[in-house]
Amino acid sequence: MEQAQAEEDLWNLNETLEDRVVERTRERDRLWELSEDLLVVANFKGELLRVSPSWARLLGHGEAALLTRPYGDLIHPDDLPTALASLDALRVGGRPVRFENRVLAADGSWRWIAWLLSADPNGLEFHGVGRDVTAEKAATQALRVAEEQLRQAQKMEALGQLTGGVAHDFNNLLQGIGGSLEAVERRLEAGRTDIAQFSRAARVSVERAATLTQRLLAFSRRQPLNPDVLDLNVLVAGMADLVRRSVGESIRIELIPAEGLWHTWADANQVESVLLNLAINARDAMPDGGRLTIETSNTDLGEAEAAGLGMERGEYVTLAVTDRGLGMPPDVLERAFEPFFTTKPLGQGTGLGLSQLYGFAKQSGGHARIDSEVGKGTSVTLLLPRHLDTRVAVPADGAGPATMREAGPRDMPDRGSAILVVEDEMIVAMVLVETLEEQGFTVVEAAEAQGALRILESSAPIDLLITDVGLPGIDGRRLADMARVLRPGLKVLFLTGYSHGAGMGETGPGNGDTALISKPVAMDSLLAKVRSMTARE
Repeated sequence: MEQAQAEEDLWNLNETLEDRVVERTRERDRLWELSEDLLVVANFKGELLRVSPSWARLLGHGEAALLTRPYGDLIHPDDLPTALASLDALRVGGRPVRFENRVLAADGSWRWIAWLLSADPNGLEFHGVGRDVTAEKAATQALRVAEEQLRQAQKMEALGQLTGGVAHDFNNLLQGIGGSLEAVERRLEAGRTDIAQFSRAARVSVERAATLTQRLLAFSRRQPLNPDVLDLNVLVAGMADLVRRSVGESIRIELIPAEGLWHTWADANQVESVLLNLAINARDAMPDGGRLTIETSNTDLGEAEAAGLGMERGEYVTLAVTDRGLGMPPDVLERAFEPFFTTKPLGQGTGLGLSQLYGFAKQSGGHARIDSEVGKGTSVTLLLPRHLDTRVAVPADGAGPATMREAGPRDMPDRGSAILVVEDEMIVAMVLVETLEEQGFTVVEAAEAQGALRILESSAPIDLLITDVGLPGIDGRRLADMARVLRPGLKVLFLTGYSHGAGMGETGPGNGDTALISKPVAMDSLLAKVRSMTARE
């Protein structure tokens, strides 16, 4: 009796299990039939064994046609290596793989499919689910195009603002120079000699133009720099009196020098200029007076923070100038580093101060940032890389790092010194030659490197080569290298309107036989350098 009951229970259980298997099979088949995703069973030989009806709905391929075609024929040729590599990884490793590729539709178009593949335990076949991501891909591409168009539009807007600002400022400067020269000509034609005020006006315009170009070069990170080991605490202390005079009595200066401040490697003149400009900006932000804080510190940037600033991780020295003034609204803060952007009234600001700071910081391997809140004030921070050399350059006789030493009694030039001038700008060459000849030098000139080399190959005596860096064809640096092959030990003075000379390798500035001067240069400064380089030992 008990055995009969047990057999009946076992039969009922088997029947129940069979019913469940049938139901699960029906559910699986319904999923297979209704799925919008591409379902597939295939082997590693390149054959499709089963495909869901969605293949026909999405791609237009019937099952019979697909099962007689290698699936490699359906994959875009550019995507085939990646797909095969993923299948190989699935076969060898056994773990599910994900990848995307384009699949050929019956109408000849391509659809992007994102696959998830899983291998069977037998290692001979695999199951896959493919989702159509063509629309997402198109949207992503459209977004990329839109972002690129936006960047281009912003670039053109910034370029328009930059060129407009440059044109405005240079037109004013050219007006001052041209008007002064015309006044000089009229007075000389009338036999008058009272022209000093006009020559001074022209000189001032030239100096302002030189300052403008240096600021533009600083923004573009192409200005010639003269870096050295620098202690920012010493520099700030030395600038304190000048800063106080510049901001006036209504502004109280607070200096917070860091103890054990690291040294940095930077151009002291540029840092001084940055500090003074920031102090003046702070003064303008506090018309009723207030407190201006100048603080130095050591900063160790970690990976995440450095990446957020677009910098290398590591140790930096910071100089922060903080005011308690008006502050900047977000829209102004966002554009603060743009060249020629200024909120000051017309004629009271060039809009180049902060862009110059940013360019200098980047060119020096550092960064600049601004923190500001309306009604609470602004803090501008300059970050410069730490320099491990403990030797700090001390300017001689209180002169700044870039101050040129005038020729003294021991540096009297040899009035018979011969100078080769290589300059492709005709007016610049004329002025250089006339000025040097007036001082008793023997001058020969060439407009390009080939002509200069012919002179150097001759027996003509040459004591000093003065060459523009940006010559057409063979540039000034290469000319100097070739000249010293022909005439070892030849002294070279480079003239540059930009900073290609800042990294001039073996021929670059750094010893008594080579020097670099940026255009425009006052003739007195040029002559002083020429005298020192041609002086009798």
